[in-house]
Amino acid sequence: MTFKKDKSAGFLANHMARLFASGLQERISELGLAPAQFMALLELWDEDGLTQKDLVQRLDVEQATMANTLSRMQRDGLIVRRAHSEDRRAQRIFLTDKARAVRDDATQAARQQNERALQAFSEAERGQFLAFMQRAIRSMRG
Repeated sequence: MTFKKDKSAGFLANHMARLFASGLQERISELGLAPAQFMALLELWDEDGLTQKDLVQRLDVEQATMANTLSRMQRDGLIVRRAHSEDRRAQRIFLTDKARAVRDDATQAARQQNERALQAFSEAERGQFLAFMQRAIRSMRG
């Protein structure tokens, strides 16, 4: 049996993710952000003071990848790290004023990219598509 990439959920999801990341990158680059930084910022905008381990678990990324992303974010003045009060081995990550200032523009850019990606779908189809993606993610997590 021949492998059909247009019938492969993995191939299509990967292709869509690359196109989405590229489009998002174009939209947020003027803010000085990269897509990986944006993903971490989304979590920190929801809950400031997370640890690196928290971010790794929430974003399903490798520890080394997150460490590199956080180093770039610290270099770019988006976060500061502070000692964890209960775990001497851990550091908590806090947003800077610079990171808070780009929130509205960055999330608007993401909304625009989402709109572009889903423009060919009706409202009902959008809800279904998102529900299917969420279900697939839950299946792969556990």
